[in-house]
Amino acid sequence: MKFLKRILLVLSVILIVAVIYNYPKLNILAGYSAKNTASSVYLGKRTLEFTDKTDNNFSPVNLATDKVDTSSKSATSSAFGLLTRKAIYREGLGAVLTLNKDDDKASYLKPVRSNADNVAAFPYGNAPQKDTVFENTNYDKIKNAVDNIFGKSYYSRAAVVVYKDQIIAEKYADGFTKDSRILGWSMTKSIMSTVYGILQHQNKINIQDKAPIDSWQKDARKDITIHNLLQMNSGLEWDENYDEISDATKMLFLERDMTKMQEEKPLVGKPNATWNYSSGTSNLLSKILRKQFNTHQEYLDFWYTDFIDKIGMNSMVVETDLAGNYVASSYAWATARDWAKFGLLYLKNGNWNGEELFTKDWVDYATTPTPTSNGIYGAQFWLNTNGGYKDVPKNMYYADGYQGQRVYVLPDEELVIVRFGLSGFQENKFLSEIISAIQ
Repeated sequence: MKFLKRILLVLSVILIVAVIYNYPKLNILAGYSAKNTASSVYLGKRTLEFTDKTDNNFSPVNLATDKVDTSSKSATSSAFGLLTRKAIYREGLGAVLTLNKDDDKASYLKPVRSNADNVAAFPYGNAPQKDTVFENTNYDKIKNAVDNIFGKSYYSRAAVVVYKDQIIAEKYADGFTKDSRILGWSMTKSIMSTVYGILQHQNKINIQDKAPIDSWQKDARKDITIHNLLQMNSGLEWDENYDEISDATKMLFLERDMTKMQEEKPLVGKPNATWNYSSGTSNLLSKILRKQFNTHQEYLDFWYTDFIDKIGMNSMVVETDLAGNYVASSYAWATARDWAKFGLLYLKNGNWNGEELFTKDWVDYATTPTPTSNGIYGAQFWLNTNGGYKDVPKNMYYADGYQGQRVYVLPDEELVIVRFGLSGFQENKFLSEIISAIQ
């Protein structure tokens, strides 16, 4: 009996130590599942069952148990019954993880949105387009290329191909339609960059200025410019790793104000000579944007009034953190067609239906390779300058999100191609097949 008690005691100690050691991981696991569930159900308008079966079905997130409360528009996720996280949905701002019991009772500002006039045909509205047939286009070949990225191999959810403003191919997986909002993940970084481009065009900001961060003014970080931050080339320390506890995961699932983590990091390299991909940098840039406005309401509104709603991306919602900052690293939702409008804005060099939101100068800037990035990164956009996609023009550029969310812009071909899914796919093959179908 004494021996058995000793064994049980040892096992109990081992269990307690294991729980303590893994508690931070459980916190992030449950946090991811709760946040993703709340956004999927209340923004994406999906069911809990669908979300658990598709979005939350990968290890270790699938170990969490998810529940929703539609009356309070919240979601909770439990990690083995040892730790529970809660996310709440706030109209106009999306879902956010709570950090204490008072967060779901707090008041908040929300952006003022315009009432869209959708009587115009796509892309300037959401009404159906007139049938247009391009004689130089092999529609069967394009359809086959799109079909090939769906199914069990690649788990695509949506694809839209736009040529000369016309949708020439479009497909959705079961459970998705042209009206389904889909998370762009890090494509949100390109949205945020565009806000800078619009402010620059309006002469309200100069991206070559030093970053207006008070805490940097007494050390070497004072020389970092907004330009360095946009190019992810500040020299600041940052660990962008989603497979374990890292700066990125702690920021997204444990922080009230997601703009602070990158601000607090030391220099580990030289500005303009140390490219390092950092979601923390994108959220710090969101903080700097907040500083450009007299009130928080103006900051919230500008993204929509001067950009998102202006080009008819009326389905888009950019989620905020608990402190009210747009999560510029990760959390923009919109329909695939509205994401295509974003690509078209760049294809048109910032001129939307006769109104100049920015000029080709901004497009050239955003697509200029960052020093030390080996030609793959611009100002919050990814590039093909080094020919990484060997059968695709080198001037192709794109917004890039986790698991293969993409908005590709091909200037010479007058093409915008959108793809959403749950895994990577053969991008070079897909893009080259579409390009070759347009002669």
